[in-house]
Amino acid sequence: MAGRVSRGLVAAVAGAVALSACATDGKDDKPKSASAKAPAPGRNKGYAHDPFPSTYHAYPGVPTLVRNVTVYDGEGGRIERGAVLFAGGKVVAVGQTLEAPAGATVIDGTGKWVTPGIIDIHSHLGDYPSPQVEALSDGNEATDPVTADVWAEHSVWPQDPGFGRALANGGVTTLQILPGSANLFGGRSVVLKNVYARTMQGMKFPGAGYGLKMACGENPKRVYGGKNRKPSTRMGNVAVDRATWAKAVAYKRKWDKYEDSGGDAPDRDIAMDTLRGVLAGEIRVQNHCYRADEMAVVMDMAKEFGYKVTAFHHAVEAYKIGDLLKQNDTCAAVWADWYGFKMESYDGIGENLALLQKEGACAMIHSDDENGIQRLNQEVAKALASGRRAGIAITDEAAWEWLSFNPAKALGIADRTGSLKPGKMADVVLWNGNPLSVYSRPEKVWVDGALLYDANDPKRRPVSDFELGQPGEGDVK
Repeated sequence: MAGRVSRGLVAAVAGAVALSACATDGKDDKPKSASAKAPAPGRNKGYAHDPFPSTYHAYPGVPTLVRNVTVYDGEGGRIERGAVLFAGGKVVAVGQTLEAPAGATVIDGTGKWVTPGIIDIHSHLGDYPSPQVEALSDGNEATDPVTADVWAEHSVWPQDPGFGRALANGGVTTLQILPGSANLFGGRSVVLKNVYARTMQGMKFPGAGYGLKMACGENPKRVYGGKNRKPSTRMGNVAVDRATWAKAVAYKRKWDKYEDSGGDAPDRDIAMDTLRGVLAGEIRVQNHCYRADEMAVVMDMAKEFGYKVTAFHHAVEAYKIGDLLKQNDTCAAVWADWYGFKMESYDGIGENLALLQKEGACAMIHSDDENGIQRLNQEVAKALASGRRAGIAITDEAAWEWLSFNPAKALGIADRTGSLKPGKMADVVLWNGNPLSVYSRPEKVWVDGALLYDANDPKRRPVSDFELGQPGEGDVK
């Protein structure tokens, strides 16, 4: 009996297997898993890293030769009785004996100077535009000490009259717009070409990476300390910073694993996206910091969590740690003589820039002001004079690095702009005299080879839509 039942069961099972095989048409006898692993998208492919891409297009220009000028090339070079040729939006040649191609515009600049366009690495134009009214005050998201989720570009008002004034009065062709310094993590910065456009994206420097604005010292502890919450002290500042970076390291690990190995995508956190970008080296840290001791602490914190501080901004005590800045390949963006207005800015000196240059550190001027941006050349002249009085010999042409090439390096765009070298963007300023004189100002300004300002042509002056129809329209003062 037992044998007969066993043989019957075998037959039944065999029949069921045969029917099952027929049911699959013989094409697949392996059942598919309901939880098949999603394929890996690839590193940095899990989400868009630039969802608001640049739509910038250079204005049309014509081949132009400016000759018989003194040239500061932006990288410390000087050419007397020199010439600059640009066409197709690019610098073609710089030298003394250049021939103009057929049909080129030729400008005799006898007694005048040509330099690269100025780059302001610290501006709030567009986010704190003119007129300065509460309705347009959009630079500080002062609602939490950590607002790495906000992006300065989403506050930029392209009609800010300050852009045109910076171009015409100051020769500024590129600028970084930063959030304010109320927060430890203030949000992303954006790099803009200083041209008229209807949208922020029409000004956005093509291919320029983002920055992360951070702040240390008095501002974040002052803004949040009165609310009975961290931070209210400098040690509170660092504690919140470190806790946030620890969270960012874990977030990056999850997304890296998903992008490399697949599976279920982690939940997005917009603030952590920015910090992950810093940890991956694609977003540069631009750190508001005044005191030397705090800058040293921040550089050590960066090593702890595996990121780099690109530049300290304001940095009135940078001269005390020029050697540390050089060792860490960290720049300092400073004022010429703007200090003493609060305790952490008390120990500033006029020789700051010159001492940094002497130490071999990366140094540059910045504005942080809608009026100061119109005379950065004069600010450099003041810093240069302070250094010379202290016995630090720096040439005029070397000092121009503080205005163009060093800021370009700190923004990661020195391969495209910041100096007058063949192949670079033709961001060019013709000054009506020595650009380090208070009596000189831009006569002509080109951005990507397009003449956007001409002091001798009232029709070639930047006027925003906001100003059209206003009294004195077209005036650039």
